[in-house]
Amino acid sequence: MKKHITLGIVCLARKTYDWEAAADIYKGILEAVKKIEAVTWEIVPELVISVEEGRDAALQLAKAHVDGVVCISGTFHLGHLVLELRRENPVPFLLWGLPELPYNGGKIRLNSVCGLNLNASNLYKSGVRDYHASVQNTIDGDWVGAVRILAALKRAKIGIAGFRADGFFNVGVQDNQLFGAMGALVDHYELDEIYRQSVSGGEISARKEQLQKTFDVGGISAEQLGSVASLSAKLHSFYRERNLDALAIRCWPEFARDFGVAPCAAMSLLQSEGMILACEGDIDGAVSMIAHQAIGAETPFLFDFSQVDFDEDCALFWHCGVAPCNLWDGTCQRSLDTYFAGGKGVTADFVLKDGELSVLRIDSALGEYRIFQQKARAVPMEKLLRGTYMKARFDRPVKEVLDLIIDNGFAHHSSVVYGDYLGPVKIFAKFKGWKITE
Repeated sequence: MKKHITLGIVCLARKTYDWEAAADIYKGILEAVKKIEAVTWEIVPELVISVEEGRDAALQLAKAHVDGVVCISGTFHLGHLVLELRRENPVPFLLWGLPELPYNGGKIRLNSVCGLNLNASNLYKSGVRDYHASVQNTIDGDWVGAVRILAALKRAKIGIAGFRADGFFNVGVQDNQLFGAMGALVDHYELDEIYRQSVSGGEISARKEQLQKTFDVGGISAEQLGSVASLSAKLHSFYRERNLDALAIRCWPEFARDFGVAPCAAMSLLQSEGMILACEGDIDGAVSMIAHQAIGAETPFLFDFSQVDFDEDCALFWHCGVAPCNLWDGTCQRSLDTYFAGGKGVTADFVLKDGELSVLRIDSALGEYRIFQQKARAVPMEKLLRGTYMKARFDRPVKEVLDLIIDNGFAHHSSVVYGDYLGPVKIFAKFKGWKITE
């Protein structure tokens, strides 16, 4: 489900141009944008022409606490207007220019692009960088997506249960740096708070039945099945009671020892329902999944860039059995197994479906945040391994992708989703002033 946001929209004009035509275009735009899902619109209904009207519009949008402002140059207009809007609304702006109308009597009717240029220059020279410009007949959906990411991270409550996994120094974060960079807050919980979470027998029974319908459970004992069902119910209740947007879990080495099973299979089940669960205490991984979910990507999950085959030019995206079970390829057998942690692993085992992929890592290093993203495609493969995995091919040689990861020191987890979600991330990175490697 896409992150719900509030957007302001305003159309600027000047009566020395064809402002009546601009007004008609604006009415059509307002009808079109109202159809965009998960957006509440704060609309300035009339053209804004004078400085006084600009001030009034700015205050109207500020009162609505908008997450972003769509600023349409209906025609060329006064340079004051965008600055009045920005002064009261320090949020991302979409500077929207309209394609020029057919000339009428040898006169430019809108001169909208020049108005956009004026606005961009005024903002840039004022030190403002979180604007994006487009010239088209319809709203730039990637900009809307970028605002969704900003809003989701600004309001995110991320839990970490335990700590990062033993030795995984590269997924550690500094909580205040994370808050300063995005607004996300991290709350710490002990693992035994999950173990002790109160759930009913009915909740556990329902989860047990769900697991039996979803997986072949013949490879695990009845006691292990009961433990996975109990943990699924406990994690779900724990997550909801604390109003978390994501939970990073120190899933080894203590979890299997102290609870009786590792959380992999339970995480696979719950992630298929939209919960964001990050392996090995990886908070930046959770942040990456929140970003993907905010723009409408379904069931993001973390994977390891585990193997490369230079001859076949592909990579294996693998993890030890946590991928959302709804992403199964529909061909192989989905099963639960106990191949690690001394027989207490209880992981999901299946091949993921084929299709277009977007890969994302929002990553902290040396006191700064940066972004890695790639476009890839999952291709069919046989079930040859335990855990959850897919064979992926990129739009470029796999060695180039591996070099980008290694040479820039990105962590070994990334969020992956089905579909093309690169555009909004590019604009988000621009807003934040972060380097993007792709």
